[in-house]
Order: sequence, then structure tokens, then C-alpha cells
Amino acid sequence: MRDEVKHKLELADRHLGRVQEAALDPIDWAVLSTFGLHALEAAVDAAALFLDLDVQPKHWVRQDTAERLATDYGLPPVRDLLNDLNETRKAEAYGDVAAPPTLDADEVAIRIEAFLHSVTEIVEAGG
Repeated sequence: MRDEVKHKLELADRHLGRVQEAALDPIDWAVLSTFGLHALEAAVDAAALFLDLDVQPKHWVRQDTAERLATDYGLPPVRDLLNDLNETRKAEAYGDVAAPPTLDADEVAIRIEAFLHSVTEIVEAGG
């Protein structure tokens, strides 16, 4: 399982790089929201795997897992950010979200990086 946790963290880090690039002016919300969502999901999966929690490949289950990681393990809260990124991604990709969330690109990138950093710290401290 340690290899799978490492793989998920590396994946999250690669996605974070795409987020940081997309957050630059002009902001590319399609890329930022898609890779932001993927980065957070990979980091949630890494933390869940490391802590021996159930991992499900559904975004709504990952939102619940993110909530548990925040309340039970002290990780930064990202449940709402996962939802906002998914709604923004759908608005950008399909145009079917009437009022996508209002997000600040820099803040999104910072929060994703902070969450990934927190997960990495937990893994490194326990590994």
C-alpha cells in the first residue's frame, strides 16, 4: 500500500503543477478546475489509503472522506472546495451549471498545495 500512497501523492503533485500554471493570468478555469479536482482527489485518496480508510472512485464519496480527514485527523477542510471545483469543471466543460461558484484562482492553488503538504507530512511522519 505504501507504493500506492506514494503514487497518489506524486499524481497530486503533478496535477498541482497544472493548477499553478492555470492560475496565472489569464486564468484557465477549465484546466484549473479539472486538475484542481484531480489533485485534491488524489491527495484525499493518499491520505485515506495511508490511514486505512475506504477509498471510492466517486467524487461525492471523496467529499465525505475529505470531511472525515478534517474532523478526525486534523487535515485542512477541503470538502466544499472539492464540490466547488467539480461544479466549476462542469460549468467550463458542459456549460450546464447555471451559476458556478465564485472562486479565486490563487486561493484555490494555495489551498490545494496546503492540503497536499499536510497529507505529505502525515505520510512522512508515519512512514
